[in-house]
Amino acid sequence: MRRFALKYCFWVLALFCQINVLAQGRTVVLPTDTADTWQVSLITCGPGVEVYNQFGHSAIRMKNETKDIDLIYNYGIFSFNTPNFALRFTLGQTDYLLGIQPYKDFVDWYAYSRRDVREQVLNLSVEEKNTLIDLLNENYKPQNRMYRYNFFYDNCATRPRDLIEKCLQEELQYKEDMLTTETGNSFRSIVHEFTTNNAWSQFGIDLCLGSEADKPISRRMMMFIPLYLEEYFDSAFIYSEQTAGLVGVNDPITPTKQSALNNLTDEVKPLVAEKRNLVVIPQADKLHQDTPFTPFRCAMFLFIVTIALTIYGIRSPKSLWGFDLILFFSAGIAGCIIAFLTFFSEHPTVSPNYLLLLFQPLHLLLLPWFIRKVKKMQKSSYLVALTFELTLFIVFWAVIPQKFPLAVLPLALCLLIRSANNWLLSQSQHQ
Repeated sequence: MRRFALKYCFWVLALFCQINVLAQGRTVVLPTDTADTWQVSLITCGPGVEVYNQFGHSAIRMKNETKDIDLIYNYGIFSFNTPNFALRFTLGQTDYLLGIQPYKDFVDWYAYSRRDVREQVLNLSVEEKNTLIDLLNENYKPQNRMYRYNFFYDNCATRPRDLIEKCLQEELQYKEDMLTTETGNSFRSIVHEFTTNNAWSQFGIDLCLGSEADKPISRRMMMFIPLYLEEYFDSAFIYSEQTAGLVGVNDPITPTKQSALNNLTDEVKPLVAEKRNLVVIPQADKLHQDTPFTPFRCAMFLFIVTIALTIYGIRSPKSLWGFDLILFFSAGIAGCIIAFLTFFSEHPTVSPNYLLLLFQPLHLLLLPWFIRKVKKMQKSSYLVALTFELTLFIVFWAVIPQKFPLAVLPLALCLLIRSANNWLLSQSQHQ
C-alpha cells in the first residue's frame, strides 16, 4: 500500500510538472545561434509494461550550456481526461501534443519507471541545428502543437525522424534500402516482438488488427518503433552538398554509388557523433507482466470444459443452454468490437478483419432466438449454418490472408462443437 501511495504521488507530481511546462510553453522559443553552442540529440527510451508505452519512446533533446537550456521536445503527450478518449482512440481520432519538459524531470521519470534511456548526439552543422530550431519553434506554436496520432504512421518516433530528415534535406543517407518491403517484417510481427512478455496485450492487439497488418513493410515503416529508429540512425551518414546528388535519403548505397563516393570520404560523416547511456536498468530490475494464465492456456481450458460438458449433455441428454448463452454472448460482444473497428475506425490496419467470420455481431443479435431453440433441443438454422462456416474457417485457417493468434483456434472449436451439438441433440429428439 505504501509503494502504491508513493507511486501515485509521483504520478501526480510528474503530471503537474508536465502540465506546468505545457502551460508555460506558450513563451518557449529556442534561440538560434551563429556559433556552435547547441547540442541536438535523439533520445530513445526503453519499453514499459503498459499497453501505451511497451513499444518505447523517442524525443528530441535540445541542450545549450551557454544559455543554460536543456529541454526535451516530446511528441508523446496525451491525456486520458480528454473527452471521449477511449472512443476517439478506438476510432483512430486521438490527438497528441508536442510538449516541452526539463531534461532532468524527463530522465528522472524514466529511471523511476525502470526504463532505459539512451542518447544519440547528432552530427549536425550550425545551419542544420538552426533549421531544426526553427522547425521546433514552428511546431510548438499553439495552433501547430496538436497532431492526429497514428500508431504506425505518425507517432512519437516518426515525428522526430521527419524533422531531422527535413533539416538535413538530401544530405542524409541510410545504410540500408529503406523502401524495399523485402524485410521479412510486418506491423503484426513487430508488435509481437515488443509484446512477448505481455501475452494478453498481444492477444488483444491481434484481435483488433486486420489483414493489412500482415503485409510486408519497409525499413522506413519499421521506424515507427523508437528502437528501430535508433538502430537505423546509428548506421546513417551525412554527405556534403557536393556529394548529396549521388545518393538519396531512402536509397541504398549501390556498388556504383559506393565507387563514386570512395574518393570523397572526407566529406562524409556519421549522423550519430556520440552515443550515451543515460539510464541503465539491469534486466532483473525491469518490470514485467508475465502470467501463467496466457490467452492460449485459458482458451485450451475452455476447450476442455466445452468437450466435457458436451459429452455430458449428449449422454444425459441435456441442452446446457446456459453455457451456450455465455459462450455466444461473449463471442457476439467480441464481434461487435471487431466490426466497429473494421467499419468505423480510421486506423488503416484494422480492416478487413477476417476474425469476423468467427466473432460475429449476429451471435449477439440472434441470441434470444437460437437459444430458445437450444433450450427446447430444436434445430436452429443459424447454428446449422454456423457449423458449416466454422468448419470451413478451421479447414482453411492456413490460407486465409491474415495471421490469427493461436488462442483463436480452440475458441473456434468451442463454437463449432456447441453449434454442432444443437444439431445432434435435435436429431436425437426426432428419433
